[in-house]
Amino acid sequence: MGLKISSFKAYDIRGRIPDELNEDIAYRIANAMAQFLDAKKIVLGRDIRTTSEALSEAVAEGLMDAGVDVIDIGLCGTEGVYFATGNLHACGGIMVTASHNPADYNGLKLVRGQAKPIGAETGLKDIRLLAEQDHRYLSPSKGIINAKDISTAYIDCLLSFIDCDLLKPMKIVVNPGNGGAGMVIEQLSEYLPIDFIKVHFEADSSFPNGVPNPMIEENRISTSNAVIEHKADLGIAWDGDFDRCFFFDEKGEFVEGYYIVSLLAQYFLKNNKDHKIIYDPRLTWNTIDAVNKAGGVAIQSQSGHSFIKQSMRENDAIYGGEMSAHHYFRNFFYCDSGMVPWLVVAEILSTANEGLSGMLDRYRADFPVSGEINREVNDTIAMIDKIRSIYKDSALVVDYMDGVSMEFEDWRFNVRASNTEPLLRLNVESRGDRPLMRSKTAELLRIIDECD
Repeated sequence: MGLKISSFKAYDIRGRIPDELNEDIAYRIANAMAQFLDAKKIVLGRDIRTTSEALSEAVAEGLMDAGVDVIDIGLCGTEGVYFATGNLHACGGIMVTASHNPADYNGLKLVRGQAKPIGAETGLKDIRLLAEQDHRYLSPSKGIINAKDISTAYIDCLLSFIDCDLLKPMKIVVNPGNGGAGMVIEQLSEYLPIDFIKVHFEADSSFPNGVPNPMIEENRISTSNAVIEHKADLGIAWDGDFDRCFFFDEKGEFVEGYYIVSLLAQYFLKNNKDHKIIYDPRLTWNTIDAVNKAGGVAIQSQSGHSFIKQSMRENDAIYGGEMSAHHYFRNFFYCDSGMVPWLVVAEILSTANEGLSGMLDRYRADFPVSGEINREVNDTIAMIDKIRSIYKDSALVVDYMDGVSMEFEDWRFNVRASNTEPLLRLNVESRGDRPLMRSKTAELLRIIDECD
């Protein structure tokens, strides 16, 4: 066995520069991926981080040495690689990004043909083994690299999801967190009657305003304040590679991603009755209710983008959503996009007689939620089993698809181990009873704290 590469995760490669990820490791991984896929043509993109250009060059060398022709699409979001891989019929794609990790991190996200994900169970382990053993393949015929501007086709694809003629002039706060989303907003702006209020808009790999991760509560303040100050119709914030987008209503209140899933599901079902919608097990009742009312078919999938995308393809689902702010679209190669969701919400707002808060207040009242709560515990598996044993006799439904979900007459919860961090994740919801939801959340947290 050669070099041990610690930056391989469940869904991608991510690590600190240079000890966990560097140009040599990037070269090895790219060369190994070329071997694993027996690839002829691979798309390559990168985010705005300082180290991304050098890593991208190393990736290109690793691919070309294996005889692969590289389509370099340059600076982009992860969805740019998804789009280009599918649109250009490439054998695969590599995005150089560490998303919302700190500035001294970087990483690689890998897909195969048709933008299908490569995760731990679908090739990432094999690629890791090849990279660690450094059984590099040097083709007699070296590949070539060509720069490709996909922006026109990509923007056209994004705009195809909405009817631009329905859009009314509105004011939207946009906060890329000094990540890369701003460049796409600039490209879209000429087609939209929208006044964009820009917050932390310029790309800056030092992340002077904190890592681009709106899941961190203090990172939401700047977007919320700007919505209130400018009396905006909507606020949007993204993570670093903008494959997730987060919403703020016209009051500046952060919107749980769970409720956006229902809003988007109903939009896509409006003219597509009986189509399928994919959702994850963490929070479910509101999505199921919304899909049923809109005449669709709700199908549960395990959390995580590789599982959701597989289920999307197997069921030819028109849309899939996770409460973590990942939204997937059949007409985007079944992949997630951080741009399509807010465009759709802008159209919804343009044709409605109320603001986003009014639309979502019904969801919030009917199915109040705890929001995802994370706890560090010594043994996540043992803790999940302990919680299951306490509630199993009174539960009406027990589901083991992702951790354990337990349903009762008026409330339910899901508790699961994180796929990427040593954390236990808890979500609780109820049927129209906020005090019950809060009391059961407190009850579960007491059990976790006392039993750990």
